[in-house]
Amino acid sequence: MTASTTWKVGRLAEASGLTVRTLHHWDAIGLLSPSRRTAGGHREYTEDDAARLYQVLALRGLGLGLETIAVCLDSGIDPLRLVRDHLAGVEESLSALETLRERLRRLEASLSAGAEPGASDLLAALEAIGGTGPSAEQALRRHLDADQFQVLATRGAALGPAAHYLLRVEWPELYRRAARLREAGVPATDRRVRRLAARMDELGVLFSGGDAGVSAGVREAWRTDPEAVSGALEAGGSGHAAGTDAEADAWRGLADHLDRARTAAATGIDTPDQNQGADRNRGARP
Repeated sequence: MTASTTWKVGRLAEASGLTVRTLHHWDAIGLLSPSRRTAGGHREYTEDDAARLYQVLALRGLGLGLETIAVCLDSGIDPLRLVRDHLAGVEESLSALETLRERLRRLEASLSAGAEPGASDLLAALEAIGGTGPSAEQALRRHLDADQFQVLATRGAALGPAAHYLLRVEWPELYRRAARLREAGVPATDRRVRRLAARMDELGVLFSGGDAGVSAGVREAWRTDPEAVSGALEAGGSGHAAGTDAEADAWRGLADHLDRARTAAATGIDTPDQNQGADRNRGARP
């Protein structure tokens, strides 16, 4: 390809195995829009547009919805980095399980020989048990009982690869957007804040199956330990993980702000979105 290569919608649809109608829909919702216009007024896709299409198709192949894909791409997150992060977490868990297996084997050997295991062996096994899951899992287990965690795990497994992206990409990005609105002085009753809170709750239902106890536990985990639940999350939009006391307080303030947005939605309190016109134009064709 040369730097001047462009495609009309029909040609790109044929090359990608999509329909023209699908590309028009993705243009209308702002997911993938042709960025060049000819002298005759016809819109054409550029190489950058084709590269974005490739990313959209790759993420869709992992089972992600269009809204989640848009968040992934528009927030500037590299899908390859996310896959590598996911792989690193899996390998970390496997390493911890291997350590646990070796220590349990030593305990088994001691017990099979009729010997009492030493305190150091027991302590090592307990430490290995505590380290068999990533920090997000450990944080969630602090707020969920065994049955609730099983519900969460089953639902997450059913979502497949999409679960990783929802937790590591869309959910943190929703919180970042809410933080920016709060820092700008936008009240919790504003429709933009309420929409963000509503989307967070929709994601919560995906993982909880509508179980109120599971939803409450997950929300509390996000409130008290956001860094562990999602390493991609930056509390309060500050650019730092929720590690210090001040950052933890800022995070809890944001969580309270979102709870007020939920209350406003439930009671019908409404503050018009001052940027509503701009939002409508976001996905419109020029």
